[in-house]
Amino acid sequence: MKIPFSGLATVFLMCAGLIQATDRPNFIIIFTDDQGYQDVGCFGSPDIRTPRLDAMAKQGMKFTSFYAQPVCGPSRAALMTGCYPMRVAERGHTKQVHPILHEDEITLAEVLKPSGYATACFGKWDLAKHAQTGFFMDLFPTRQGFDYFYGTPTSNDRVAHLYRNEKLIESNSNMATLTRRYTDEAIAFIKKHRQQPFFVYVPHTMPHTRLDASPQFKGKSKRGLYGDVIEEIDFNVGRILDALEELKLTEKTYVLFTSDNGPWLIKNKDLADGRLPGDHGGSAGPLRSGKVSTFEGGVRVPTILWGPGRVPAGVTCDSIATTMDLLPTLAALAGAKTPDDRVIDGEDIRHLFHGDFAKADPDKAYFYYLRVHLQAVRQGKWKLHLPRAKEPIGAAPFSRNVHIAPADRIGFEKPFLVDLEKDLGETTDRSGQNPEVVRRLLALAESMRKDLGDYNRVGKNMRFSDSLEKRPTLPPVPAPRKPRRPK
Repeated sequence: MKIPFSGLATVFLMCAGLIQATDRPNFIIIFTDDQGYQDVGCFGSPDIRTPRLDAMAKQGMKFTSFYAQPVCGPSRAALMTGCYPMRVAERGHTKQVHPILHEDEITLAEVLKPSGYATACFGKWDLAKHAQTGFFMDLFPTRQGFDYFYGTPTSNDRVAHLYRNEKLIESNSNMATLTRRYTDEAIAFIKKHRQQPFFVYVPHTMPHTRLDASPQFKGKSKRGLYGDVIEEIDFNVGRILDALEELKLTEKTYVLFTSDNGPWLIKNKDLADGRLPGDHGGSAGPLRSGKVSTFEGGVRVPTILWGPGRVPAGVTCDSIATTMDLLPTLAALAGAKTPDDRVIDGEDIRHLFHGDFAKADPDKAYFYYLRVHLQAVRQGKWKLHLPRAKEPIGAAPFSRNVHIAPADRIGFEKPFLVDLEKDLGETTDRSGQNPEVVRRLLALAESMRKDLGDYNRVGKNMRFSDSLEKRPTLPPVPAPRKPRRPK
């Protein structure tokens, strides 16, 4: 059974007499799917026009060291729970490629709702099973703290079925309409709830493929259909900002735009960084590799924070921040209670939101997991790739990683140290000149293995539900699929 967190938090708030509802800020998170680091004008795109996102950055803040997870489902689990996907409990006690979030986990919506927030999700959920049918309805957004849901259960690999709350309203939706329709619904919800604080989560279906765009945008971008999709997303971000302006909510609202992982390079010619009009995957620009990789291109994502009167204008933050930080940060801004009965990996980064970069934690670390395998750690400017085989068993089913270019399907016989200030392409090993840094980062990695785990151990704070009789010693991953017989 799910812990009755909302009831406990309501009592807490009544007793503590925290922030009045009228003073609580609104939150909007716009979460695109497979959009690369360079696929925004203000992040360097040479041929995709994003005037509204560029204006957001001028009026607000760019995060240039903001991290998600390497794959769609894990990224959504991290954002919703404030935790590394390796940590969260999953239904069936199995670490799936795309987590099936256990009902005992507490989502960001469940944290905010007891503080008087109206909560809604518009778009791709992907935490109730990675499937358009046969998913777990009791793990749908409406059972996970959201008052309202309009969207699709998972990715649009072939089709996207559209739901309103828990009712199927359209099978095999016209994907060209989804970006606009999600935005229409989000704006309607904002208008309806403008007199109370709200949390609006817009996890767009695209630019995950299959791609499509409305007639207003299709065929208009130099970057082909992929560019059309991004330019339509940009336009609809602008529609949300315009609605806030019309409703006089700009100074009461934080809007954060980001992506769930790096570009899906398998959709590009020769698995290259997306640049051709025919490429249906994105671009990581100066970063190495893309989705399903722990190189920077797989997990560092373009991020913009906007909040006139609260967020300083025209500034860039290069401090390490992650999607996991959003739960404790938004909770703190809302005067809500962060769960204290479990480890939360995210940190309150209000100081970064408000431009007080001097308060950034110089010791903050980010740990790069691919599936159940800890592959790297970053602290400050230094990133250490840990020794690993070319086809690591802990990364299965991505051990032989066909999603990335052959040049990036490599192992490391010894620790490989990168100075990210000088080498975003992660080409040069600096371990020989910096043995103390290597020792420090190896110690951090070992500490995380003990706490959270690795492919060959279960950490002391990896979560399983109470119904599990015996705690496993190895991360419980699905059995490998049997190879298909040739026809």
